[in-house]
Amino acid sequence: MEETTYDYIAVEQKWQHRWFKENINTATKEKQKKFFIHFAYPGVSGYLHVGHMRGFTYCDVIARYKRMTGYDVLFPAGFHASGIPSVGFAKKVERQDPDTLRLLRQNGCTEECINNLTDPLEVVKYFSTVYVDDYWKRFGYLIDYTRVMNTISDGYKKFIQWQFHQLHDKHLLIQKPHYAPFCPSCGPVAVDKSETDVSQGGSAEILDFTVLKFTLKDGTILPAATLRPETIFGVTNMWVNPNVEYHFVKVNNETWICSEECIKKLTYQHDLVQPLKKTIKGTELIGKTCIVPEVNREVPILAGVFADPSVATGIVMSVPAHAPYDWIALVESKASIEAIKIIDVKGFGSNPAKEACDQLGIKSQTETEKLNEATDLVYKKEFHTGILNEKCGQYAGIKISEIKDTVKNNLIQRNLATTLKEFSEPVICRCKEKVMIKQIPDQWFIKYSDAQLTQESKDAVLSMNIYPQEYKDELPKILDWFGDRAAIRRGSWLGTEFPYKKDWIIEPISDSTLYPAHYIISPYVNHKKITVKEMTDEFFNYVFLGMRSPKQEIWKTIKSDFDYWYPVDINLGGKEHKTVHFPVYIMNHVAIMPEQKRPHGIFVHWWVTQKGKEKISKSKGGAEPIVEAAVTYGVDAMRLYYLHIGSPFVDIEWDPETVLKYKNRILNIWRLIQQITSLEDATQENLDNWLKSTLQRHVQKTLDAFGTWDLRVASNEIFFEIQKDLQWYLKRGGADKKLLTEYARIWILLMTPITPHLAEELWETQGYPSFVSNEVYPEFKLKDISEKDEIGEYLLTRVVEDVNEILKVTKMTPKKICIYTSPAWKQNIYRKALQQSAEKTFNVGQLIKETLSDPMMKPLGQQVSQFVAKIAPEVKMLSDLDRSRFLIVLDEKAHLIDAKPYLSQVLHCPVEIYSADDTDLYDPAKKTKFAYPLRPAIYIE
Repeated sequence: MEETTYDYIAVEQKWQHRWFKENINTATKEKQKKFFIHFAYPGVSGYLHVGHMRGFTYCDVIARYKRMTGYDVLFPAGFHASGIPSVGFAKKVERQDPDTLRLLRQNGCTEECINNLTDPLEVVKYFSTVYVDDYWKRFGYLIDYTRVMNTISDGYKKFIQWQFHQLHDKHLLIQKPHYAPFCPSCGPVAVDKSETDVSQGGSAEILDFTVLKFTLKDGTILPAATLRPETIFGVTNMWVNPNVEYHFVKVNNETWICSEECIKKLTYQHDLVQPLKKTIKGTELIGKTCIVPEVNREVPILAGVFADPSVATGIVMSVPAHAPYDWIALVESKASIEAIKIIDVKGFGSNPAKEACDQLGIKSQTETEKLNEATDLVYKKEFHTGILNEKCGQYAGIKISEIKDTVKNNLIQRNLATTLKEFSEPVICRCKEKVMIKQIPDQWFIKYSDAQLTQESKDAVLSMNIYPQEYKDELPKILDWFGDRAAIRRGSWLGTEFPYKKDWIIEPISDSTLYPAHYIISPYVNHKKITVKEMTDEFFNYVFLGMRSPKQEIWKTIKSDFDYWYPVDINLGGKEHKTVHFPVYIMNHVAIMPEQKRPHGIFVHWWVTQKGKEKISKSKGGAEPIVEAAVTYGVDAMRLYYLHIGSPFVDIEWDPETVLKYKNRILNIWRLIQQITSLEDATQENLDNWLKSTLQRHVQKTLDAFGTWDLRVASNEIFFEIQKDLQWYLKRGGADKKLLTEYARIWILLMTPITPHLAEELWETQGYPSFVSNEVYPEFKLKDISEKDEIGEYLLTRVVEDVNEILKVTKMTPKKICIYTSPAWKQNIYRKALQQSAEKTFNVGQLIKETLSDPMMKPLGQQVSQFVAKIAPEVKMLSDLDRSRFLIVLDEKAHLIDAKPYLSQVLHCPVEIYSADDTDLYDPAKKTKFAYPLRPAIYIE
């Protein structure tokens, strides 16, 4: 293949075909040293995007690296098919949703296939094939495809039911009332950052409103919802929206007036809710009065266009002394109402809300950003330092931070209030319906609040390898915070039947905690070596817990595999799993598995975002399709982009122009290796030793980076720093054929985990018959380190940089350049300073004193003082490595003379080299006094 015709698509297809034909991706037990890695399996309800490939690529790179460093590697994958996403997708196809059909056709889905996708099971089957063939194999991932499984297979369901039997036996399954997200079309849904079941609002929180029952003169309830029920004592008026038509509704034999939207919420959360065929305009309520519960104070009803009918009840109580929005609205209403202060707060006077508004210069309700800031300021101060005053009756003198639930519970017990739960932002199901919150009276929960389970899980975290470290620090707090989680849902969900309540399905997070253990069993199920019927609790107890004796020989084989591969060394997933998947993954392993089978590691990666840092999602689009991107840029270029563009622990922005630069780098590396192995043979001892030495430095840095999974640093060393040094070597005239052949061999090995297709093709062109993917990763060779030659090249690059900087500033065209290396006395003092710095004894005054105690140095007293003061900052700032290298005795003049032809060539004029100690040097401008160790003086004429 010619260097100019690197056909990356043909290369990718060629090596993927060979890898999978030879099954090098299938896990084997040969080396008695194992590594088990997997990624959080994706949902199968649509096409993935380029953002997903970042985490998948990290997984493959790590797996390939461990394989090349002497480990048996298990890298399986599967599909999270539970829940409603596939059901929702099938419904879109069934109703001929134009966007869905267009997307399918654009991705090559036939009409026959589209017709089949009205069945959710066919959706799972179709996208599982797409993920394997078009994504994972297309990117060269060495996944063990014999283990591919999904969460709705019969075998997996038996596994999950065993898990829940274990939780039940350990008293970690409990029942209690619960308020859960509910889609009117799809039934219960999970709302979390992974957005498995929803297309919008995955970060929404459930707000727990207290609904206070204000009464009109005829006894009708005017319900106002608040998150601060203790402020009831400061209510001065009510707000209703004059543009809204409010509805009458019967709630537990009480007549309420609220927004139409509120009635729908009430029907899901309260018993005996009966809408009445009667309405009243907001304008008809304005001017009336109502009675404040608990305090029995009569307050007026005023117009407030900000009273949003979609929020809570659509009616708002006003506490202008403690709510900046209420204060500004009251001012603009021009009503003659005085604010009532009920909370004493440090730093505030008689009206905290007014003072916060004045402080921020707020004059209008339209200044929402400032009003939010003022609200945050007041609420935080009141929560941390506020104390209820004498106007609050029995609650006077109690801190705000201690009172909220007390007031709420007392009001509810006396039927002066009730509750209403609502999302903090709109939540939209994947079927496009708005998600509500519904009461379930006898919900089953996994008891994650169990104190012993929480503590053991926190203890387990301490011994885990978790990346980044910040997440390891956060995890104990997350585990403390993690409460009981509703474990089952009812509706048209895909998933495992809950064994303790008929017609209920285990929800998608709860069936995705122990799943890596099923990867051990899955090849035996896939190849029909064990039947689903044989997958009994007794079978799982033996394989996973070592209980009792095996009933079949195959049980022994499977248990042997489990004992070899488990526990998981790295579970890799996006940051959306930090507070959902990873905590329950740890807690279920701690609850069920033996201690020696608990997870060893977690790797959290951040997202690939659209421009503007908005998350790319399947529902929002915003990125090129994976298949098209692979054709445009090449798989290896994309793999390198994911690794090098930023740390795994920061969001990166998808930028096609940047990806093209990585494509060009791949091509340049291909050409460069073709070039160096076809050069005329020539040796330059110092330069050749430098290249060998710097290569080993890069090997060492790469190994260190892989040791902590600093994938950006590793990729930078391999694809940028090594190439830079090689180009310098060639520019200097280096051409040692044997050295360059070995250099290429090591470089190809280093790049293999990251750009395996390029590496395999280069490996073959170099004449090696094996798969480079099966070779051993380079090890650091101390014997090849030559600090002296490293310093020599460092000196040379510094000289060239300094000359070019002088020419740039002076705009001179040089006729001759003279370079003066420093005198021996400066070299000696410099090395002494380095030695003292290494020993932590360096002191400017002491070094000057020691130097001048030598009679030979006394005449140079002022020069010595100036020199030591000059070098002191640099000496203190040097790294240990540079300090060690700079201690090497280098004949600077000899090294520069050796490089004189190169200097003359690159500086485009004759170059003369002198030492400041020379007796016959040419120095018309007296430049030698400026010569320092490793920083020669320069004269240009």
